[in-house]
Amino acid sequence: MSEQKSGGRTPVILVTNDDGINAKGIKALVDMVKPFGRIVVVAPDEGNSGMSHAITSKLPLRLKKRKGEVEGVEYYSADGTPADCVKLAMNQVFTVQPDLLVSGINHGSNSSVSIFYSGTMGATIEGCLYGIPSIGFSLLDFSSDADFSGAVAFGRQVVKQVLEKGLATDTCLNVNIPVLPVDAIKGIKVCRQNRGVWREEFEKRTDPHGRDYFWLTGYFHNSEPNATDTDEWALNNGYVSVVPIHIDLTAYAEVERIKQWDFMTDEASVSKQNVEQSS
Repeated sequence: MSEQKSGGRTPVILVTNDDGINAKGIKALVDMVKPFGRIVVVAPDEGNSGMSHAITSKLPLRLKKRKGEVEGVEYYSADGTPADCVKLAMNQVFTVQPDLLVSGINHGSNSSVSIFYSGTMGATIEGCLYGIPSIGFSLLDFSSDADFSGAVAFGRQVVKQVLEKGLATDTCLNVNIPVLPVDAIKGIKVCRQNRGVWREEFEKRTDPHGRDYFWLTGYFHNSEPNATDTDEWALNNGYVSVVPIHIDLTAYAEVERIKQWDFMTDEASVSKQNVEQSS
């Protein structure tokens, strides 16, 4: 596949993740996007799973240029979170905005509400905040030695379409891939985020010094198991799920209803209420 051109020049692609710069998933992601342009990798120097959109504000950050494993690809690692890596890339590495940001390929699912906990998607959303078309990729396999061939093959289709057609302002994509051989994946489903919740449980354990500690466990509760238009349904039925994510979290359907609530808006009313509460 030849490199895609954007406005007469080769697209520049920022690659990041949350599993760390040495993870097999980010190597597969570089392989996925290499045919499309010039690649710059800026990723955490170690795993940062579950960091969501956290940023570092109380400690200094260090950015290190590294020797790359793939010819023509620039590699940097940082001792911060995935969102930190995107910020550092935009502030210290790039002089012009990249044409695309891709994050992943995550070792494990980021479907449904997992997006709120995901460092992979935190980096994706951070790219979106910068106005970069951004895609987060996740494979439903937590193994460090997972087979990413299906993710690479179908991910290239998504990358090609985004580079050619773009994304709406303030919108990024959450892409999840089932654990199946390439020829067993049925295709790509554009769908919505499944409603559900993680039921966290903490297992109490005791360390060799007799001190108690707690280990996070739990399970995912699907609130709509019979829905057929969600990412969970797509993945459970052999499809790659593509969910467009909007960074505006406003619940617009509630705005007008809540405007009708009996809020006190003038100083006299507020003062009167304060007097009544204190008497």
